[in-house]
Order: sequence, then C-alpha cells, then structure tokens
Amino acid sequence: MRRVPAAVTAAAVVAGLAMALPVTTASAADALLSQGKTVTSSSTENAGTPATAAVDGNTGTRWSSAATDQQWIQVDLGVSAAIDKVVLNWEAAYGDGYQIQTSADGVAWTTIYTTTTGAGGVETLNVSGTGRYVRMNGTHRHTGYGYSLWEFQVYGTPSGGTGGTGGTGGTCGTDNAAQGKTATASSTENGGTLASAAVDGNTGTRWASAASDPQWLQVDLGSSQQVCQVVLNWEAAYGDGYQIQLSPDGTNWNTVYTTTTGAGGVETLNVSGTGRYVRMNGTHRHTGYGYSLWEFAVHTGSTSTVPPVQGGGDLGPNVKIFDPSTPNIQATVDQIFAKQESNQFGSDRYALLFKPGTYSNINAQIGFYTSIAGLGLNPDDTTFNGDVTVDAGWMQGNATQNFWRSAENLHLKPVSGTDRWAVSQAAPFRRMHVEGGLNLAPSGYGWASGGYIADSKIDGQVGNYSQQQWYTRDSSIGGFSNGVWNQTFSGVQGAPAQGFPNPPYTTLDTTPVSQEKPFLYLDGNDYKVFVPAKRTNARGTDWGNGAPQGSSLPLSQFYVVKAGATAATINQALAQGLNLLFTPGVYHVDQSINITRPDTVVLGLGMATIVPDNGVTAVKVADVDGVKLSGLLLDAGTVNSPSLLQVGGSGPGAGHAADPIVVQDVFVRVGGAGAGKATAGMVINSNNTIIDHTWIWRADHGAGVGWDVNASDYGMLVGGNDVLATGLFVEHFKKYDVEWSGNGGKTIFFQNEIAYDAPNQAAVQNGATKGYAAYKVDNNVTSHEAWGLGSYCYFNVDPTIVVDHGFEVPNTPNVKLHDILVNSLGGNGQFNHVVNDTGAGTSGTSTTPSNVVSYP
Repeated sequence: MRRVPAAVTAAAVVAGLAMALPVTTASAADALLSQGKTVTSSSTENAGTPATAAVDGNTGTRWSSAATDQQWIQVDLGVSAAIDKVVLNWEAAYGDGYQIQTSADGVAWTTIYTTTTGAGGVETLNVSGTGRYVRMNGTHRHTGYGYSLWEFQVYGTPSGGTGGTGGTGGTCGTDNAAQGKTATASSTENGGTLASAAVDGNTGTRWASAASDPQWLQVDLGSSQQVCQVVLNWEAAYGDGYQIQLSPDGTNWNTVYTTTTGAGGVETLNVSGTGRYVRMNGTHRHTGYGYSLWEFAVHTGSTSTVPPVQGGGDLGPNVKIFDPSTPNIQATVDQIFAKQESNQFGSDRYALLFKPGTYSNINAQIGFYTSIAGLGLNPDDTTFNGDVTVDAGWMQGNATQNFWRSAENLHLKPVSGTDRWAVSQAAPFRRMHVEGGLNLAPSGYGWASGGYIADSKIDGQVGNYSQQQWYTRDSSIGGFSNGVWNQTFSGVQGAPAQGFPNPPYTTLDTTPVSQEKPFLYLDGNDYKVFVPAKRTNARGTDWGNGAPQGSSLPLSQFYVVKAGATAATINQALAQGLNLLFTPGVYHVDQSINITRPDTVVLGLGMATIVPDNGVTAVKVADVDGVKLSGLLLDAGTVNSPSLLQVGGSGPGAGHAADPIVVQDVFVRVGGAGAGKATAGMVINSNNTIIDHTWIWRADHGAGVGWDVNASDYGMLVGGNDVLATGLFVEHFKKYDVEWSGNGGKTIFFQNEIAYDAPNQAAVQNGATKGYAAYKVDNNVTSHEAWGLGSYCYFNVDPTIVVDHGFEVPNTPNVKLHDILVNSLGGNGQFNHVVNDTGAGTSGTSTTPSNVVSYP
C-alpha cells in the first residue's frame, strides 16, 4: 500500500500544472459528461482509491491502480456522445504511455489518442470520436507506482436520440428478430392458436393460451442478442400484468420490463438487455379468456448492454479452502471423494486448496473433476504428512478410466513412504514434491493408461509397473522402475538412459522450450496468480533454487467466473482488459469466448468446463503474443462446432518465439457426457504455440456415443509454424487424430488409440489407403521432428479392419520420427506398417507392439 502525505500530493499537482499541455477553449456546445457517471477500472490500489473518485468532481480524491503497466479506467456516459475533449488530472504517479479510447458497447474499442511521452500534471487532450464508453488505457507508467488520477473528465455533446432507440442509447433495429424463429408457450387454447402464429409475421393469425394465470410465450432468437425493443400486438384478450424477460439458456431469466397496468392494443416497449431467449411472462389477464397475441416482435440493436464487470471477489462455493486449523479436513475431503469417485460424466466440479502450513494425517483421495493444490509460492510451503491418492477400487482395480483430476504445488511425506497416483489421461501431476516414492499403478497392479508429470521432484523411485505409457517433463526423480510400451522423458534429472525399444525409454536431456502453468497462490492474505517465466533447453524443476522466476498478477486483475456467468459477460471482462479465473463448474456459452489481448491469462480451477450450445467455437485465441490458457475442459455441444479451441486465424501469422501462446491442461471431449459434435477438437494456427499436456478425446463410452452420434473428424489440426507439443494424447477421431501442416513442428510424446467404433473397412477408407493415420504430417511440410509416439487399434465393432500405417509423413530429410510404435490390442484390427511403408505389421492377439527406432 502506498500513502502520500497531503503536502506532497498538493505540491505534485502544482508542479504538474506547470507541465500541462496548452488548453484549447472548448466550444459552447461542450458539456462535462463524465462526472458522477458509472466508472470501472482494471484494478485499484486500495479501498481508499476507487475508480469513482476520478469522476466525483473532487480534486482531493483520486483513483489509483495496481503497480503494473496494463491498467485502465473507463466511464459509461449512459448514452452515445460526440467526444471532443478529455482532461486527465494526474497525481504524481502518472502514465507517460497511454491511449484514449471510445466504444459503443464497452467491448470493441477505437483509439482516438495515443502517446508515449505523457508529461503528467493536467493534460487537456483535444480529440474527436464517438462512443458511450470512454477509456484511459495505460500502457507505461512513469513511476514505480500505479496510475493515479485526481479527475478523469470527458467533454462532448450527447447524441440527440430519436424514436426507435431502446434502453441502450444505441440504434435499435427495425427488423423483427423473432419472426420465423422457434416459439414455445406454456399452453395453447386450441390447435388453431399455436405459439408459432405469434412470430409468423401475419397479423391475421394469433397465439392464445389457456384461461389461467400465469402463462408465457417465448421465442428462441438462435443466438445471444442485444434486445432493445419488444412489441406486443394484443388481440382483445390481453394481459394487464406481465413481464418481459431475457435468458441465455431458456432456464435462468432476467426481467427487463414489468407492468401491472398494461393497456392492450399495440404496446411498444423499450427495453435493455442481452439474451438468446425472450419471454412474455403473463401474470394477470384483463379478461376471462387467456392471453392472446397477434404478433410478438423483438428488435435488437448494435450496442452492448452488458455492464462493465469488476475483477476480484470470492472464489465461489466449489472452491474449498483449508488451513491447518480447519476442523474436519479429512471428513470434508472424504465426502467430496465419495461423491466424485465414480462420477465420470457428472456435472459436479471441485478445487481443494490448502493454505501454506503443515497438515498431518491426511489422505486426500482424488476423484473425477477434483483438483487439489497448495496455495504457497513453492510446493514446500504446503506440507502433507500424508498422501494424495488415486486408486481404482471403483473399477475393480482397472485404472484405465481414471480421467479428469489433478494435483499441484504440494509437498508430500507419504505415510508408507510411497504415494499412489494411478491415473490415465487428463490427470496432471504438476509442481509436486514427494519426499518418498511415487507408484503409478493401482493396488493389485491392474492396467493404467497414463499419464503426465511436470515440474516435480520425486525423491524416491517412480514405480511405473503397469502403466502402458507415461511422459515426464522438466523434473527430478530418484529412479524409474520399468517400462511397458512407451515411457518418455525430457529435461528430467535422474531419468533412465535412452533404450527404446528395450527398455522402451525415450530420453531427451532437455525440453527445447517450456513455460510452466500459471497457478493461484497466497501472498499474505491476498490471492494472486503466478505466471512462471519461459525457459529454453529446460532441465529439472523451475522452483527450489531461490525465488521462482516469473510475474505475479493480483486477483483484482481477473474476472472470477462463477455459476451464472454468460459468454457476453466473460467477453466484456476480456474487452476491459481483465484476465479470467474460471471457478469449478460447467459453463454453457452461446458465443465464442474471444481472447484478443496479448499476455491474457485464462486459468481454470477444478476442471472448469465450457460447453458451446449453438455450434460456436468454445474458445478463440487471436494471433497475439503470450496468451496463457490452462486448466479447462472443452466439452462439445449437441450442435456441431467447427472446433472447440482455435488458436490464431485461418493460417500462420506473426512470430511469437519471444512470448509464445501456451495451452496447458486444456482437455477436449466430444461425447461421453452427451451427444456432442465438432469437426475438430483443436485448431492451432499461431506460430510458436506450446501445447503442453492435452487429452483430445472422442468418447468411446458414456452417453451420446456412436459413429454418427458424437461425430468428429479431427483431433488436432496444426497450421502454425514452429509449434511444440509436449505430452500429446489424442484418441478415437474418425479421420486423422493429428494432422500437421505447419513447418518446424515438434512433438515430444504422443499417445493414441484409433477410433474403436468404425462400422467397417469402407467407413475408414482413405482413398487408396486403408484407414487414416493417427499422426499425419502433410506433404507440403519440409521440417518436423517427433519423439516417443505410439498408436493402438481396437476395432470392437469390426475386428477385421486393417490400417495401412499409424504414422504418415513426407519422405524428406528434415522430417524425422524417433521411437515410434503401433499395437493391436487383443488382435481387434491390425496395422500393416508403423510409418508409411516401414516397420513390420502387427499380428495375432498377443498385444505386442511393432517398433521403429528412427525414420527415415
């Protein structure tokens, strides 16, 4: 906290006045538009420096931000205005780099003034622009403190505003957005008065309800819209009491208009709100008949009605926070495990967060959609004299379905000397210190199909035992017990020597580029997110040798996404310059979450899940530097999406080697929880992107599963150049699981199963080629390299299916594959070759891999 004596601040103001820019007298039409209006900011230094202090007309109060460069303050003028002057009355802590921006909706911004040589004091800026929202967007501070303004004044002329505008202050469209859309109702009087008759554009047909209160009529606009006007064209039987309501999902409703004195006839109602669904909710009839409407018209506008959002706040009900004095910790953890142990496709999500300290006699069993983490800056800040356990009792000792859970940032002293983490895909073990051994197999040593360790220190031996494959990155281990098919290491101190295929170890001394996942921690009593620094040729953990390298962001710079958040609100937060912290939950979106600002951090807790409801791409990342996207499950909706994650534009763009986009622990699911559809799981078109641990899965079990039910052709499409994938798990897509068209790509570890459910050979015929390769590098690619790759087939519908090869690459010297294998599980289908026409085919039912050490 920074406190400046009044005498000092007054002197600074006087000094600043001497440096002020020349003032041009405003025209007579000028008016001060900002004073007393709604104002928001990216952050505040403390409770005594709120954003409101910059528009209160009092030069003795001020707004000040956190002490980082990317900060902003914005004012909502209430209506659109022609802006011709902005006055910044700086306190001593001023910005020498900033922009003045205007916006019609608080989302899309136009820069009308920019400087990198701001002088502080009182700066009067003659500008020209139009907007309802005006923002000072700071880009560089002149001092080590934040940005601090005594007053932020906006002058101009409000728009006149004529008929046909709704409550947003923008233009309201004349088209009827409801016409021809799907309409439903609580009831109909008879077969001739259907709900659809109120949205058919014909004033000779009508909807009529049963003769009781309440009744409703609603229309689905097809996508989220800014609703500015509703027109009710009543028949003689009208409602004098009713509400107009909006909803993003048809379930949760927001009332934007209400009356108990409706007059019937044609009622034109100016409203303001956002929603996909619009409802007339009748509460009282004027006659003894039902409600009857000739037409129910909805008009939409171009101006956003989503109010600015604030950063920070609590972490919601699904984040459980413990300290060493918390009573009944074990009972709470056990209760959550009992609920989640076998809840494979349920909607419950939890994060168990432990404040720094020592916890004794804890055995935290971790079930589905549960994350456990320490809240220290280093793992050793939070110590368990006990265990964090995953076993497979719920599946009689088979761990091949232990998905979607995580452990992070803890120091474990296992009771028996060895912790058990018997998982399969989508179950990262990150930034952990185990003072003992780590057993990766279930008790009884049944099958497991994992897995991933990163940035961790295991003092004892890692027992692989029955794990079919495993990838360990940038860690330190005391030893490794054995291998099965594909055990891969990069940047791991203590890793076994290269030995593929016998033993099946692929060992790289370093990882070419890595940047560890951001994480939530406590700095005193303040929550912050730490963003670790990028490393090249990394080896060992990025912690344990002094202060970790990276940067901290206060929670006030994050919009904390909780139950009820809409895509419009999330995008509003992003447009304001906020980062995103998704709390555990399932979030349905009707528009893409658009990440466009460089270095935005998006962090999910407790396997936070995003479901696109209407065929949109769930998350889009623009081709910008440094976005960090982590800790999310993207679950396909019932309407086909082109992809669930898109990074970059339609093809390679700018280079981002110095500050890459990093996607970590972002998992994709098509089917399993329901009949989802997506053409592709991920599309990665930004150059230098790092994909660090993902499982992209077209479901082979669960609900909504079938060849044409959870249809999805491609797991991951890579068009960007110099993309690096570390820990790539992709399974069961109808065509290529991975298709790489960008140059310079690298993959360290790939695990794959071909789609189980192909009905016959013809369904997977790829021209003259039998089947689609699991991993395809396009013929135009001239450079590509990959290590530790495995693909398995298990055609359980037609076991006679044959695939020509698991891997398909162009024959060129700079396209190289190392340590690759194919395998037929129990003889259910076969491979003819490993890569192209090289490598022996699989045969029989013995589940014996066919290996190629190097290609070409």
